[in-house]
Amino acid sequence: MTDERPVLVATEADDLTADMVITELNRRDVPVTRFNPADAGADLTVSARFGSCRAPVAGQLRTPSRTVDLSQVRSVYWRRPAWPCFEHLGTDDARFAAAQVRYGLGGTLYALDGPLWVNHPLRNAAAEYKPAQLAVAQHLGLSVPPTLVTNDPDEARSFVRAHDRVVYKTLRWTPYQRDGVPVTGWADPVTAAEIDERVVLVPHLFQAVVDKVADLRVLIVGREVFAVRIESGMLDWRKDYSALSYCVVDLPSRTGKALRSYLEHFGLVSGSFDLSVDKAGDLWWLELNPNGQWGWLEESTGLAMSAAFAELLTQGVTP
Repeated sequence: MTDERPVLVATEADDLTADMVITELNRRDVPVTRFNPADAGADLTVSARFGSCRAPVAGQLRTPSRTVDLSQVRSVYWRRPAWPCFEHLGTDDARFAAAQVRYGLGGTLYALDGPLWVNHPLRNAAAEYKPAQLAVAQHLGLSVPPTLVTNDPDEARSFVRAHDRVVYKTLRWTPYQRDGVPVTGWADPVTAAEIDERVVLVPHLFQAVVDKVADLRVLIVGREVFAVRIESGMLDWRKDYSALSYCVVDLPSRTGKALRSYLEHFGLVSGSFDLSVDKAGDLWWLELNPNGQWGWLEESTGLAMSAAFAELLTQGVTP
């Protein structure tokens, strides 16, 4: 019997990575409903009922082309959704309206406990705290570079002096502009002389630099593991994608097991891990992005990443 339960794909309008997964789902004849929370209004409506039916949540999600029975959702791919900002409203009204969408539409979707989530947004959020990431990685036996999180300038200067090279990293990527120009937070070198009293305003993350020869991006999708070695010669390879070269590698079984355990700790079924490779060939933990980009790696290496996502969403169960 054909399974007609749909897969929900929540993402922004222009998302080539989501397109790749949807194409694979279409090849499998799996029903797909794509939507973006930013379209809340005439182009996206939700009706949910609680307490008057057998299912914990009953209702419909409607787009201009689809109507989805929320009790029949197979899986949810929470990719890169955007929330509405209601620019046509005043500041207070816009803030109020945005909160109603996030806690009404979002809360209704978050309450669905039958579908497989890739990944549940609340679990994504819990996994994005870098101090927690560092602690869990160390607990699981992964090598973690010496790292300091502080808003004490003296502590920061002392840490920098104690190590040959140190970088500053943002604790959370945030849209930011300076004089109208978008600014991105790279992993940038820092010296003790550069640290001043402004550090006291907010916590900062300082990390000893790994004497690396390459980086690894490891994507785990259910039980599938894709490991790609990235050659760049740069401290932060994200600065220039045109200068990168790639090769597919086998991840040591011990590391693969630790990374799977990492995802299980946070209740995730997928994640993108960044590791560094030192001169001895040892791997060092850098970070996890629970919902990281990977589409360019499939195009560069031919790895069947989108097919792995489609298969996981099609099965609709935790592997």
